[in-house]
Amino acid sequence: MKTEKILVRGVNWLGDAVMSSPALLRLREARPFDHLVLLTPAKLADLWTGHPALDGVLAFAHGESVFSVARRLRSHRFDIALILPNSPRSALEAFLGRIPRRVGYARRWRKAFLTELVAPRAGEVLMHRRSAREVSQLIATPPTPSVLPPEAHHLHQYLRLAMALGAQAEAIAPLIAVTREELRQIGKRFGFPLERRQRPRLFGLNAGAAYGPAKCWPLDRFIAAARTLQERTGCHWWIFGGPADTPQANAILRELRAAHYEPPESVQSLAGQTSLREAAAALQACDVVLTNDSGPMHLAAAVGTPVVALFGSTAPELTGPGLPGDPRHILLRTETPCAPCFRRKCPVDFRCLAGISVARVVQAVLDLAKQREHEGAQHPRHR
Repeated sequence: MKTEKILVRGVNWLGDAVMSSPALLRLREARPFDHLVLLTPAKLADLWTGHPALDGVLAFAHGESVFSVARRLRSHRFDIALILPNSPRSALEAFLGRIPRRVGYARRWRKAFLTELVAPRAGEVLMHRRSAREVSQLIATPPTPSVLPPEAHHLHQYLRLAMALGAQAEAIAPLIAVTREELRQIGKRFGFPLERRQRPRLFGLNAGAAYGPAKCWPLDRFIAAARTLQERTGCHWWIFGGPADTPQANAILRELRAAHYEPPESVQSLAGQTSLREAAAALQACDVVLTNDSGPMHLAAAVGTPVVALFGSTAPELTGPGLPGDPRHILLRTETPCAPCFRRKCPVDFRCLAGISVARVVQAVLDLAKQREHEGAQHPRHR
């Protein structure tokens, strides 16, 4: 039986990358003997270390030209390219890389670069960014609410492409693999006793979102919720974020430590201090993660941690964490006629996220913590 070399051109954002992992797993299941390599932006390369679906990872640097990437692809002599992004560039890379079979969605400006065009799936729902005028009209004349089916979720976008190479259509949960040693090292680095049976609850807090402020619950409410939960449970907090989130994370840290928590290490900021692999391990260490709709939200769910996720300008039916409908996660939003608008900034009064109360968030975290504690009593986690 001939073994084929398959290149999967990965997507460019953390949340999308996590949502593509079910397609990779299904592809590995369908083609267990083929050699699967993922082409990914360098910023995401760590994410795929040791992933069970892959035999290798190729990374390209920010700003690297399409011609440079194509030259490297030619040297590997791939048989097939499965192109997950919709961009013309991603298809051009495989075309110039002289990969004989090139599979991707039939989108504008790239059809000539592909040998197999995959038609958009029947359940596809596009994320239309509404204008400020549309938002105002929806508020003035609310439409009849509509319910999106589970098949609308974006992980099905990538699964449909994998089906062209023989993968099953049935969705499975996103998975990012973290080793026991990585978990042990992150606990050691930040001084939290992960190995101890009797230890404080550890909650994660992610108050940022790369897309923009329309996806972010107000900072003062995150702080109020964290204070209340610490008072009620004696929990520790790890504050997450990338380098750009460091000022905000430090502001949260100061506010929480000003509440005279003892010891001071019960609240720590990890923002800007971890690699992507270390962030994945730290998120897995948490009992619950409280987060906006963001890349870290998807990553937390993919490493097996329950999340309380806050949705405003986006739709959980399309980009919710984990497998659609997974009861391990609680997704909070308010029913507002203008949401989802998919805008970076709210043009009106931010009612979608402002309508989520601190009390509601606190209760959701407590509910998941209790559920996690019950599951742990029945099936202790191997740390």
